[in-house]
Amino acid sequence: MRWTVLESPIGEFSVATDGVAVCGAHFGRADGAVDEPADALAGRAVAELRAYFAGDLGTFTVPLAAPRGSAFERAVWAAMLRIPYGETSTYGEVAREVGDPGAARAVGVACNRNPIPVLVPCHRIVGAGGKLVGFGGGLDRKVKLLELEAGVALRRAWSAG
Repeated sequence: MRWTVLESPIGEFSVATDGVAVCGAHFGRADGAVDEPADALAGRAVAELRAYFAGDLGTFTVPLAAPRGSAFERAVWAAMLRIPYGETSTYGEVAREVGDPGAARAVGVACNRNPIPVLVPCHRIVGAGGKLVGFGGGLDRKVKLLELEAGVALRRAWSAG
Protein backbone atom coordinates (compact mmCIF):
# COMPACT_ATOMS: atom_id res chain seq x y z
CA MET A 1 0.00 0.00 0.00
CA ARG A 2 1.40 3.40 -1.02
CA TRP A 3 0.21 6.67 0.52
CA THR A 4 -0.04 10.03 -1.22
CA VAL A 5 -0.87 13.23 0.67
CA LEU A 6 -2.67 16.30 -0.66
CA GLU A 7 -3.72 19.64 0.77
CA SER A 8 -7.45 20.11 1.19
CA PRO A 9 -9.91 22.47 2.88
CA ILE A 10 -9.91 20.04 5.84
CA GLY A 11 -6.11 20.01 6.11
CA GLU A 12 -3.72 17.39 4.83
CA PHE A 13 -5.49 14.28 3.59
CA SER A 14 -3.77 11.03 2.63
CA VAL A 15 -4.99 8.37 0.25
CA ALA A 16 -3.58 4.85 -0.17
CA THR A 17 -3.57 2.70 -3.27
CA ASP A 18 -2.40 -0.85 -3.86
CA GLY A 19 -2.07 -0.56 -7.64
CA VAL A 20 -5.60 -1.93 -8.17
CA ALA A 21 -7.85 0.14 -5.91
CA VAL A 22 -7.95 2.89 -3.31
CA CYS A 23 -7.69 0.93 -0.07
CA GLY A 24 -7.22 3.62 2.55
CA ALA A 25 -7.64 7.26 3.42
CA HIS A 26 -6.43 9.19 6.44
CA PHE A 27 -6.98 12.65 7.89
CA GLY A 28 -3.53 14.21 8.05
CA ARG A 29 -0.25 12.93 6.65
CA ALA A 30 -0.02 9.14 6.84
CA ASP A 31 3.32 7.62 7.76
CA GLY A 32 5.43 7.30 4.62
CA ALA A 33 3.08 9.43 2.50
CA VAL A 34 4.64 11.15 -0.49
CA ASP A 35 3.56 14.40 -2.13
CA GLU A 36 3.48 13.09 -5.71
CA PRO A 37 1.31 10.12 -6.75
CA ALA A 38 3.38 6.95 -7.17
CA ASP A 39 1.27 5.51 -10.01
CA ALA A 40 -1.63 6.31 -12.35
CA LEU A 41 -4.29 5.11 -9.92
CA ALA A 42 -2.93 7.30 -7.13
CA GLY A 43 -2.88 10.19 -9.61
CA ARG A 44 -6.55 9.58 -10.46
CA ALA A 45 -7.48 9.37 -6.78
CA VAL A 46 -5.69 12.64 -5.98
CA ALA A 47 -7.29 14.35 -9.00
CA GLU A 48 -10.75 13.16 -7.97
CA LEU A 49 -10.21 14.25 -4.37
CA ARG A 50 -9.06 17.70 -5.53
CA ALA A 51 -12.16 17.97 -7.75
CA TYR A 52 -14.37 16.85 -4.83
CA PHE A 53 -12.86 19.43 -2.47
CA ALA A 54 -13.27 22.11 -5.17
CA GLY A 55 -16.98 21.24 -5.41
CA ASP A 56 -16.64 19.85 -8.93
CA LEU A 57 -17.14 16.13 -8.22
CA GLY A 58 -19.98 14.44 -6.39
CA THR A 59 -19.26 10.78 -7.09
CA PHE A 60 -15.86 9.13 -7.02
CA THR A 61 -15.09 6.74 -9.88
CA VAL A 62 -11.78 5.30 -8.70
CA PRO A 63 -12.08 1.65 -7.63
CA LEU A 64 -12.36 1.16 -3.87
CA ALA A 65 -11.41 -1.91 -1.85
CA ALA A 66 -11.59 -2.02 1.93
CA PRO A 67 -8.69 -4.16 3.19
CA ARG A 68 -10.63 -5.39 6.22
CA GLY A 69 -14.06 -5.38 7.82
CA SER A 70 -16.78 -7.67 9.05
CA ALA A 71 -19.80 -8.50 6.89
CA PHE A 72 -21.85 -5.98 8.91
CA GLU A 73 -19.21 -3.25 8.48
CA ARG A 74 -19.02 -3.89 4.75
CA ALA A 75 -22.82 -3.65 4.51
CA VAL A 76 -22.73 -0.31 6.35
CA TRP A 77 -19.94 0.98 4.09
CA ALA A 78 -21.94 -0.06 1.02
CA ALA A 79 -24.97 1.77 2.44
CA MET A 80 -22.84 4.90 2.90
CA LEU A 81 -22.03 4.86 -0.81
CA ARG A 82 -25.76 5.02 -1.57
CA ILE A 83 -26.33 8.23 0.42
CA PRO A 84 -26.61 10.93 -2.24
CA TYR A 85 -24.10 13.77 -2.40
CA GLY A 86 -25.27 16.69 -0.29
CA GLU A 87 -27.67 14.58 1.77
CA THR A 88 -27.46 12.78 5.08
CA SER A 89 -28.87 9.67 6.70
CA THR A 90 -29.05 8.74 10.38
CA TYR A 91 -27.35 5.86 12.15
CA GLY A 92 -30.80 4.36 12.74
CA GLU A 93 -31.80 4.67 9.08
CA VAL A 94 -28.62 2.92 7.99
CA ALA A 95 -29.17 0.19 10.59
CA ARG A 96 -32.64 -0.43 9.15
CA GLU A 97 -31.27 -0.41 5.60
CA VAL A 98 -28.72 -3.12 6.42
CA GLY A 99 -31.40 -5.23 8.08
CA ASP A 100 -30.67 -4.69 11.77
CA PRO A 101 -32.96 -1.90 13.06
CA GLY A 102 -31.55 -2.05 16.59
CA ALA A 103 -27.94 -1.63 15.50
CA ALA A 104 -27.60 2.17 15.34
CA ARG A 105 -24.64 2.09 17.74
CA ALA A 106 -22.98 -0.67 15.70
CA VAL A 107 -23.41 1.52 12.62
CA GLY A 108 -21.49 4.22 14.51
CA VAL A 109 -18.69 1.74 15.23
CA ALA A 110 -18.63 0.73 11.54
CA CYS A 111 -18.40 4.41 10.58
CA ASN A 112 -15.44 4.83 12.92
CA ARG A 113 -13.74 1.78 11.36
CA ASN A 114 -14.30 2.99 7.77
CA PRO A 115 -10.83 2.64 6.21
CA ILE A 116 -11.64 5.00 3.31
CA PRO A 117 -13.29 8.12 4.79
CA VAL A 118 -14.51 10.85 2.44
CA LEU A 119 -14.50 8.48 -0.57
CA VAL A 120 -16.78 6.17 1.44
CA PRO A 121 -18.80 9.05 2.92
CA CYS A 122 -19.20 8.27 6.62
CA HIS A 123 -19.49 12.03 7.17
CA ARG A 124 -23.00 11.83 5.64
CA ILE A 125 -24.28 9.82 8.62
CA VAL A 126 -25.67 11.89 11.48
CA GLY A 127 -27.48 11.27 14.73
CA ALA A 128 -31.24 11.19 15.20
CA GLY A 129 -32.86 14.49 14.28
CA GLY A 130 -29.78 15.53 12.26
CA LYS A 131 -27.58 15.91 15.32
CA LEU A 132 -23.85 16.02 14.56
CA VAL A 133 -22.30 13.29 16.66
CA GLY A 134 -19.03 11.45 16.34
CA PHE A 135 -16.58 11.50 13.47
CA GLY A 136 -13.15 9.93 13.30
CA GLY A 137 -11.74 13.03 11.63
CA GLY A 138 -13.25 15.37 14.22
CA LEU A 139 -16.58 17.16 14.13
CA ASP A 140 -15.00 20.30 12.63
CA ARG A 141 -14.03 18.30 9.54
CA LYS A 142 -17.45 16.64 9.39
CA VAL A 143 -19.11 20.06 9.42
CA LYS A 144 -16.81 21.33 6.66
CA LEU A 145 -17.52 18.29 4.48
CA LEU A 146 -21.28 18.56 4.99
CA GLU A 147 -21.22 22.31 4.34
CA LEU A 148 -19.18 21.80 1.16
CA GLU A 149 -21.62 19.23 -0.18
CA ALA A 150 -24.75 21.12 0.88
CA GLY A 151 -23.51 24.34 -0.71
CA VAL A 152 -22.65 22.62 -3.99
CA ALA A 153 -25.98 20.73 -4.01
CA LEU A 154 -27.89 23.99 -3.48
CA ARG A 155 -25.98 25.81 -6.23
CA ARG A 156 -26.65 22.92 -8.62
CA ALA A 157 -30.36 22.85 -7.71
CA TRP A 158 -30.73 26.62 -8.14
CA SER A 159 -28.95 26.66 -11.49
CA ALA A 160 -30.89 23.66 -12.86
CA GLY A 161 -34.17 25.59 -13.04
